[in-house]
Amino acid sequence: MAVAPDTAADLVHQIFDLQRAVRCVATASVRGHETGVALQGVLRFVGEGESRATRLAERLGVSAPVLSRHLAGLQEQGFVVRRKDPDDGRAQPVGLTPSGVEELRQIEEQRAAALQDYLCDWSEEDAGNTARTLYKLTESLKKSVRATAAGTPTTALKEQKHG
Repeated sequence: MAVAPDTAADLVHQIFDLQRAVRCVATASVRGHETGVALQGVLRFVGEGESRATRLAERLGVSAPVLSRHLAGLQEQGFVVRRKDPDDGRAQPVGLTPSGVEELRQIEEQRAAALQDYLCDWSEEDAGNTARTLYKLTESLKKSVRATAAGTPTTALKEQKHG
């Protein structure tokens, strides 16, 4: 069952509107924190577990030099630490410091509280359904992007799903 072109176009429009709204919410939530929106995004990904900078850049969709600047800023603030990889001297896994863990916790609590206020007229069911739909959309997009990056045509992915 394929999505109609008009539906896909409407979905693209809604996603861009959502991105703009999320950016506005994120910008408002930066107040009182040393980290800006971009650094908060990097902090969140680092908070998911120690990782090499190249892998982080890939996941964030930014170039290595851009990520390096972000990491340098977070390192200056004492939120992340780079260490030498004992197996590969060139690699430097990045992880959160205890103050980075605390900063991330505060940011996420503040964002959740703000969103909770913004959605005061939503039911728990509406919020849960939306979260599940956004998760499904995100996973579908990630799979498609990974398949394209790996050279697998998206039609082959569709066949795998339905075949």
